[in-house]
Amino acid sequence: MSLTNLPANEPLSLTNCDREAIHIPGAIQSHGVLFVLSNPDLNILQVSANTEVHLGISTEQCLGQPLSWLLTPKELLAIQACLGKIFEQVNPVKIHLQVNQDIKFFQGIIHQSPQDYFILELEPSSALETPDFFRFYELTKGALLKMQKTTTLHQMCTVLVQQIRKITGFDRVMVYRFETDGSGTVIAEDKPEELEPYFGLHYPDSDIPQQAKKLYVLNGLRLIPDINYQPIPLVSSPSNQPEDPLDLSFSVLRSVSPIHIEYLHNMGVGASLSISIVKNNQLWGLIACHHYSPKFISYDLRIVCEFLGQAMSLELPCKEENENLDYKFSLKSLQTQFTDIIAQAGSVTDALLQNQNNLLKLVGAEGAVIVQGDDLMGIGKIPNDSELEGLILWLSEQFDHHFFATNSLSEVYPPAASFQDVASGLLAICITKIQRNFVLWFRPEQLQYVNWAGNPDKPKQIEADGSFTIFPRKSFALWRETVLGKSLPWQPFEIEGAIELRSALVGIILRKADELAAINLELQRSNSELDSFVYIASHDLKEPLRGIHNYSTFLLEDYSQVLDQEGISKLETLVRLTKRMEDLINSLLHFSRLGRQELNLNPLDLNELIPGIVEVFRMSYRAEQIDIKIPRSFPMIRGDKNLIQEIFTNLISNGLKYNDHATKGIEIGYLDPEPVLDQEEKFFLTFYIRDNGIGIPEKHYETIFRIFKRLHAPGKYGGGTGAGLTIVKKIIERHGGILWLNSIAGEGTTFYFTLPY
Repeated sequence: MSLTNLPANEPLSLTNCDREAIHIPGAIQSHGVLFVLSNPDLNILQVSANTEVHLGISTEQCLGQPLSWLLTPKELLAIQACLGKIFEQVNPVKIHLQVNQDIKFFQGIIHQSPQDYFILELEPSSALETPDFFRFYELTKGALLKMQKTTTLHQMCTVLVQQIRKITGFDRVMVYRFETDGSGTVIAEDKPEELEPYFGLHYPDSDIPQQAKKLYVLNGLRLIPDINYQPIPLVSSPSNQPEDPLDLSFSVLRSVSPIHIEYLHNMGVGASLSISIVKNNQLWGLIACHHYSPKFISYDLRIVCEFLGQAMSLELPCKEENENLDYKFSLKSLQTQFTDIIAQAGSVTDALLQNQNNLLKLVGAEGAVIVQGDDLMGIGKIPNDSELEGLILWLSEQFDHHFFATNSLSEVYPPAASFQDVASGLLAICITKIQRNFVLWFRPEQLQYVNWAGNPDKPKQIEADGSFTIFPRKSFALWRETVLGKSLPWQPFEIEGAIELRSALVGIILRKADELAAINLELQRSNSELDSFVYIASHDLKEPLRGIHNYSTFLLEDYSQVLDQEGISKLETLVRLTKRMEDLINSLLHFSRLGRQELNLNPLDLNELIPGIVEVFRMSYRAEQIDIKIPRSFPMIRGDKNLIQEIFTNLISNGLKYNDHATKGIEIGYLDPEPVLDQEEKFFLTFYIRDNGIGIPEKHYETIFRIFKRLHAPGKYGGGTGAGLTIVKKIIERHGGILWLNSIAGEGTTFYFTLPY
């Protein structure tokens, strides 16, 4: 079979088998007869071209006839009774026909095709007998008991191949398991001693193309009694040609791909039987039976084999679970320990780092990295930091259901070839993507040898037209491949352990989120109550305070002649203290209102606002005392005009007030790059106000933003309530921005803040 018109960049390793429509071959094997019947009247629409050989009737005689023309009323009734039932429960139907003075017996197998025809297939039978339930029970009982007594997958497969070989009489019976890459491995075999063993050999994915694997799921049995048969075409009357080829997916006689026939011929096989092993609706493997001469077994006996294959499918999860049982128990114990630790841990990192050796043992790794944002914490043998950064950046987009696993990292991430000695295998879990919180486990390269049944690369022949033909392998002798760049594979139970660990770690995050939400709710309530209390208290205190201030003033005015100097001094101190108290209360009232008032956000031109503020300060100082610079014009922002004006006024005022220089310098500007996007997808600009004042020691960076907290005596540097920076910070945060500073004591301070752009 040749493939033509292939793209120029298509690799030569492509198999032509994958394009063969094997479910519509238009022919059957020669050992039986096939009838295509109309639905529901059972007229013969198509028939195989070998009716003369098996029935003594020409195909022309059959076409267009009702099925009653061929069968006895009793047999027709039996067929009609099948049509409304599950076909597997009624097949085979025993049929006898008069052929050239003789009575011939057949097993009739009927099913409904995907095109809604009924298909009746006749296979020769030795005698007209009813299905023997007791024989079925006898053949399966012993095999089932032996399978149930096994504890591991290997033991069960060994029993199965022995029993099926005993039942069928095939020369060789194997269990063939598919790997994750589609290739197959013979994991059990029963054969005569003189035959070359296939146990342990690998077969490439291309040996069984994808469409064949799909058919093995649909149709669990496949018999080829004689690989040297001549395909028998299907015939229909010229006046009743079907529009589409007949779908023979469920046919027991369906003709075999010539490529597969050549493949079996190259192996020296004369007959074969394949029984599907299906797990979770996926083809897990095959029971492959080979005979080195033609061999036919009846449908009844094939059903016994299919039943044993289904029994194995049901037992698979249990038997696979029992593989490596001691190792699984040790991992489960470690998982339990981790769960206990995690339940008491304060953070994800604490939980993972408390027992670093067990974190590696949990999945059988030799190195691990905990990724917490930009922080990387390594354990054991791992790539270097630069290699890890590139890997983590790539890995962030690879997670499927919060985990990723490969035992050949360099195949999917080529840069890993440079560190495959420590990280050929990677297993990773994603705890949270937003904060880049991952755990990565590494396994080093493990030099491996794979025993193939012959060279897995198929022979190829380039044709004159530029197309090429691919042939089945002719040799199945041991062919050993050395595999580089791979680690030992991650076992499913190791991956499950990592996923369970992730679930426990997510539990920490959810618990912390609940605690934080509760704290935030309480803070919101407390802040609201505090704001209300501050407003009411400040408002109510102002009236008695004003009375004290007024009475003190009256006493100074009316009784200054009576009081001595000490009394006058005390009254003046009282007046000064009441004035300071009033300033503090006004600041507190203003601060409390900031948390409640609605912002009046509008486009704002700072090129008009800031010069007005600067002009007020210039009027308060002599020209040589201040130097205020604005290096460039400002872009438009969005904000509450009065509050934005207060930000610039307070910060400029502080820069001039806390300044010992003869010329007090201020610079007002903004940074490049201009727009900064926050998590809510709002654009912000970063502004700065720089002065040459006395500076702020780094240890006081947080202190200065506390309300009424001053770093100097009340009378020094012009006094003040100590609420200005607290109010500025509150205003900036109400606009969604942030405020921070850099300062050098004795040289000056720069305040940075962001505002919506």
